[in-house]
Amino acid sequence: MKPGLQFRLNQQLTLTPQLQQAIRLLQLSQLELEAELRQIAESNPLLEFADDNPDNLEGDERESEPPMDAIPVSSSSSSSSSDTVDDAEAPEWGDVERDGGSDDPVDFSLSGASSRNNNADEDGFEPQSAAQETLQEHLLWQLNLTHMSARDRTIATVLIDALNPDGYLTESMESLIAALPTDIRATEAEVEYVRHMLQRFDPTGVASVDLRDCLRVQLEQFDADTPQRELALRIVDTELELLARNDIARLARKLRVSEDDTAAAAVLIRSLDPRPGAALDVTPVEYVAPDVYARKDVGRWRVSLNPDCQPRLGLNQHYCGLIAQARGTDASWMRGQLQEARWLIKSLESRAETLLKVAEAIVRRQSAFLDYGPEAMHPLVLREVAEEVGMHESTISRVTTRKYIHTPRGTFELKHFFSSGVSTEDGGSASATAIQAMLRKLVDAEDPRKPLSDQAIAEELHRKGIQVARRTVAKYREAMRIPSSSERQRAG
Repeated sequence: MKPGLQFRLNQQLTLTPQLQQAIRLLQLSQLELEAELRQIAESNPLLEFADDNPDNLEGDERESEPPMDAIPVSSSSSSSSSDTVDDAEAPEWGDVERDGGSDDPVDFSLSGASSRNNNADEDGFEPQSAAQETLQEHLLWQLNLTHMSARDRTIATVLIDALNPDGYLTESMESLIAALPTDIRATEAEVEYVRHMLQRFDPTGVASVDLRDCLRVQLEQFDADTPQRELALRIVDTELELLARNDIARLARKLRVSEDDTAAAAVLIRSLDPRPGAALDVTPVEYVAPDVYARKDVGRWRVSLNPDCQPRLGLNQHYCGLIAQARGTDASWMRGQLQEARWLIKSLESRAETLLKVAEAIVRRQSAFLDYGPEAMHPLVLREVAEEVGMHESTISRVTTRKYIHTPRGTFELKHFFSSGVSTEDGGSASATAIQAMLRKLVDAEDPRKPLSDQAIAEELHRKGIQVARRTVAKYREAMRIPSSSERQRAG
């Protein structure tokens, strides 16, 4: 064996910092993108937003479209809006054009205006909404007005902190006792005593351990002479499962009372709140500004970027002019910052072009949905769009995540238009979204006294040419949060 030199030729894919940055920007939502760019601009003096100092930006200003307010996200079952679509003007499949023509350049770095101050009032202050009171805050306020010992108050505070959003205590007694401060060694009886006190707070029934406990506390708050109060307590204590099946006749026989009295007690029980804490749920409504628009113009679906969602980022001409005067390490550093700024602006332009290209492909594939509604949704997977636009599936996944499109039928995440297919009798396929829309339509039109079972729904879909099994219907129904036929019958 002798040491020697050898030449070996191989190919290796390397992600440059610029490519990594472009990929990162592509997957960010509009809000995350603006926050990211603000952070980058703070460390690079060559970058500046138009709304910070429009006179120093490179290029000419262009007036943007009037700003549009944020729009609540449409759910997957949304099928209509105030803007109706004229079926007579339905274009042929794939009949999509870019707004303003496909040859127009995308001026991503300077297009659009910042919408941060669109909702500001005449005095320049943005409207502020008061924070909604949480369940814990509401109970702690009552606790401060209740006369009890410091020891019991500490136990009550721990119990309130352990409540779930529905107002129930789901943790074990051992866990609750372990959460108490080390200087308080409470017994289970002491914790139970405080818990029963909390159950009488508003809303009545919080700090209950199960549904039976919650309903009993609420019934006990009624006057003793309330009609059917005692019978309702008996039902809650011993026959709650039978009541859930709405079998009034059997329930009356078992309790040895009349059906009329049993029905009246059932009505009293159903007037109670099984989730007392939900009334103080502070989950905020999600509002988004659409990234792209799809609108119909002269029988064609046109797709355009929302200029208000495109960051107006450019080069600061003042600092660019200082580069020629700089010397030594300062000049080298500023030239590096200028190069990074240009790379960033180019990445933003690429992001905008990719988003527009993917949105156009999706609208071409799902134009029937825009014309006729969810029942016309076609099966679509990432691979099909990737092949059409000449990109990788991972790129399509990034560009459709947390990006929204505004259509006449509502505002949807781009991922909403992707769904698997189910075979039909004629050899074609129907998307899962279309089947869910059909399922919803069948349930809405059913007789409340005789709701359709999952098997009956599957047979109805089969008559429409959709080959779907009963278990698939059950899966879709549960995903849409539609109760079972027995539960719908009780509700009716």
